[in-house]
Amino acid sequence: MARDGILFSIIIPSTGKRPKALQQAVSSVEKAGRFAGLELGQLEIIIGFDGVKGTRPQSAYPLQCFNLPRDNDWGNGIRQTLLKVAGGEKLIFLDDDNVIKPYTLRLYMRHFDAEMVIGRIDTQLAFDKPYLPVEDEGSLVRQGNIDPLNLCVSRRLVERCGGWLFQGKYEADYLNIRKWHRRAHSLTVVEEIVGVYDAGRNLDNSALSRRQMNLLDRLANERGVPATGLGRPMAPALSSVRA
Repeated sequence: MARDGILFSIIIPSTGKRPKALQQAVSSVEKAGRFAGLELGQLEIIIGFDGVKGTRPQSAYPLQCFNLPRDNDWGNGIRQTLLKVAGGEKLIFLDDDNVIKPYTLRLYMRHFDAEMVIGRIDTQLAFDKPYLPVEDEGSLVRQGNIDPLNLCVSRRLVERCGGWLFQGKYEADYLNIRKWHRRAHSLTVVEEIVGVYDAGRNLDNSALSRRQMNLLDRLANERGVPATGLGRPMAPALSSVRA
């Protein structure tokens, strides 16, 4: 059935330090939009730069960029701000160094009536687990087993829950997802891989996160390569830096 208006809003917080990865993230959305047959008015991309004037990526689909006041809260305040201008029926929260798969939006179109859709994401570049969530005897929605990249959620659901909450907390991603999961009127879980975590990790070498640096250091150590030979800045000694 044909649908009018904006179907998907893609919300992307960015530090502005990863322009190549950000462009790759936006390009992945554009490919997915074309694969799903979405018209220009059915998909929007909204980017919020955290306290900097970031480089605007290129996209055939409508794209808004906001140079926001410094938040320094792992994208939490930025997501809440961008929600206020999002007009899509469905929301996808995409970090600037992740991507969605070409068939993802088409897959979500098949489950458009569900308030929350949970898919798998490829995490081989980030963790020892090949994908998330892991299906076992525990709940799919538990800390360390779910990420916003796994989700397509109804804007009505997010608004009903108060938007993107728990600002200032390291585990805000999980806390928001848990709240949406508890209050969703309908839920669909799909087997397909809908995104790739850390897909843009190596595109902007000077902007690796602490978690990414530690992972590469560990891999280099396993292969006998000194960290000084990796050609990138050393990880800062800050235990509070988030992935």
